[in-house]
Amino acid sequence: MIDKGVTTFMILATSLVMLMTPGLAFFYGGLGNKKNILNIMMQSFVSVGLTTVLWFSFGYSLCFSGTLANGTDLFGIIGNLDKAFLNGITPKTIMPGKAFPEYVFFAYQMMFAIITPALITGAFINRVTFKSYVIFLIFWQILVYYPFVHMIWGGGILQQWGVLDFAGGIVVHATAGFAALVATIFVGKRKGGDHEPNNIPLVAVGTTLLWFGWYGFNAGSELDMDDVTVAAFINTDVSASFAAVTWLLIEWNRGKRKPTFIGLMTGAVAGLATITPASGYVTVGAAAFIGILAGMVCYLAVEFKNRMKWDDALDVWGVHGVGGIFGTLMLGVFATTAINQSTPNGLFYGGGSLLLFKEFVALLISIVWASSFTWVMLHTINRFVPVKVSDTVQKVGLDLHIHGEVARVE
Repeated sequence: MIDKGVTTFMILATSLVMLMTPGLAFFYGGLGNKKNILNIMMQSFVSVGLTTVLWFSFGYSLCFSGTLANGTDLFGIIGNLDKAFLNGITPKTIMPGKAFPEYVFFAYQMMFAIITPALITGAFINRVTFKSYVIFLIFWQILVYYPFVHMIWGGGILQQWGVLDFAGGIVVHATAGFAALVATIFVGKRKGGDHEPNNIPLVAVGTTLLWFGWYGFNAGSELDMDDVTVAAFINTDVSASFAAVTWLLIEWNRGKRKPTFIGLMTGAVAGLATITPASGYVTVGAAAFIGILAGMVCYLAVEFKNRMKWDDALDVWGVHGVGGIFGTLMLGVFATTAINQSTPNGLFYGGGSLLLFKEFVALLISIVWASSFTWVMLHTINRFVPVKVSDTVQKVGLDLHIHGEVARVE
């Protein structure tokens, strides 16, 4: 039976997660070069349209139809096409085991599918042709994102094994973060021109929308309104706040030796990404501790990236990739039945190392899978459609050359 309160909450959570993609566009658009603002923002917005088409056609079905236990999926890796084009689902169809329509779950998970490939785009800003990105977005979802959704959330092999990921540390952030690193290495460094952020207030608007939307991202992942929902909600804010302050203090006392606005906002996003997989499994004290460590670990990851001279322009790997990995490992350490009875206790609460081991193995699989498929896809696409723009186009700017538009007239 449909519960109006839960249904309303899930529609709100879905709306909040949808808001994160425009937020990401503003965040990346403000950080990017002024000649490439529209290109990087359009890469986020085009995912809204394309992903919706894919999700309705077959994406939702490949993720959430068939299970390993019933022998109705493909070896526990990907689902079947029973729910393609929402076959057999109407507005009155209730989500199995829940109190809201399956249409709402379809829409909620679609918002995750929309933002995940969009995260990758910050790594290769002003170096990739729009046509190749569109092709990449389609096949990356099919070959990387859909399998991990099914394996971890859709009744696949990793879920059956006991791997946990409350809201996307593995499914979203680890896969996107390492895909971003591979893409960065493939396209090489940016050429010439000004690489400084063009509009820091726009970055602030993007951060605000991301932070606000993240409440739906994490709290909504409980798919109910209960004490776990509340825990995920407050843990999201606490981790982000502690990570932001930690990043600010580190930057203030080393490196630039100045308290920068971008540093504060980047730290907040690092805290949000890191708490995501553990948000519904840990105490608020653990969330604060994870936030502090997230600020430190992600900051050091970005420094390491700089020393390696990887031109991950907007630190997708250091913030999302490393944050997702670290948060997933912290799940194995700090998960507790006192917060969520569906999880075993983690290492810190006397549950032993089994959960941590399972999370570690799942992370390894996701890193290898996402990295390998991304590398093969980019090479394959490049055989038919050039992935990298020319040095001349980089100097002119992708906004004018590819889209025939500019963000603002000087």
